[in-house]
Amino acid sequence: MIKLVYNELLKVIRKKRILVIVLILLVLIPIFTYGQYRTAQETIKQLGTSDWRAMLQQQIVDQQNRLSSSRMPEERKEWIKLIIQQQQYYLDHNINPTAPGAPTFIREFVDQAVALFLPLLVVVLAADIVSSEHSGGTIKLLLTRPVRRWKILLSKYFALLLSVSLMVVLTAVLGYLISGVLFGYKGWTLPVFTGFQEKGGQLVTENIHLIPQWKYILMAYGLAWFTCIAVGTISFMVSVLVRSTAASMGIMLAAVISGSLLGQLAPNWNELKYLAFTNLSLTDYLSGQPILVEGMTLPFSLAILSIWSVSALVIAFVVFSRRDVLA
Repeated sequence: MIKLVYNELLKVIRKKRILVIVLILLVLIPIFTYGQYRTAQETIKQLGTSDWRAMLQQQIVDQQNRLSSSRMPEERKEWIKLIIQQQQYYLDHNINPTAPGAPTFIREFVDQAVALFLPLLVVVLAADIVSSEHSGGTIKLLLTRPVRRWKILLSKYFALLLSVSLMVVLTAVLGYLISGVLFGYKGWTLPVFTGFQEKGGQLVTENIHLIPQWKYILMAYGLAWFTCIAVGTISFMVSVLVRSTAASMGIMLAAVISGSLLGQLAPNWNELKYLAFTNLSLTDYLSGQPILVEGMTLPFSLAILSIWSVSALVIAFVVFSRRDVLA
């Protein structure tokens, strides 16, 4: 099995998918870093001060002004009200939620990237891991080896797990190294609030507690890793079901993007919470971001993603073992 996994990892490396992801990160992370830096500088210029309390107070005022819009749906207004309460809680307790520093950048980056950006990178890795064998015509050669089909497929899945794990680590490391050029590399021990909850449209503060930023980052990237593994597993199944690499990648791209949009466009559609791709924002539960779809909690989302992942694995192994692959 170790040799099979090693062989599959070599295939991933030869396809240069890891290199493509590294290049994407090397291009986009500096853009995100510079964009955040310019935004901070413009805010300081407009307010005439670099005091974080004044900037946070201005953000609260801006959010309150948005509530006066008659075009905004009521669900979005409730979401903004909760954001205002969170910001006010930070202000009241004299804690800067966006203190400059590379650790703060990678914390905010993973919070924003977990629902769409990271899953899209996973699709780049996983969507053709099996279908490419059909497209390249190497599936017949692969199956002539004296190895059971399930072992071949399992080795591909293990290689995928290792590749996805490496991608998550690279995202954190490159984000830290690049953003530190502008923001500095300190800030691991800064206090961060977690445990925000919502009940009846009001912020519940009973379970809120302070943790050092390094601990928050570890938990956030752990949840992001779980999200990426779930997306990778479903992509793995699609790659088995669909023999065309282009079709496999297209299906997964559409599914990931649609899941991200549906949660925002149709929050009153309660059945959305049973779809895998509307449960990807696991770090929202950690940061206390309001959840638009009613009934979604961290255990619920973890369970839904686990059920979808296990089901996808079962389908992939059953289909790969029984299908006439050589036809």
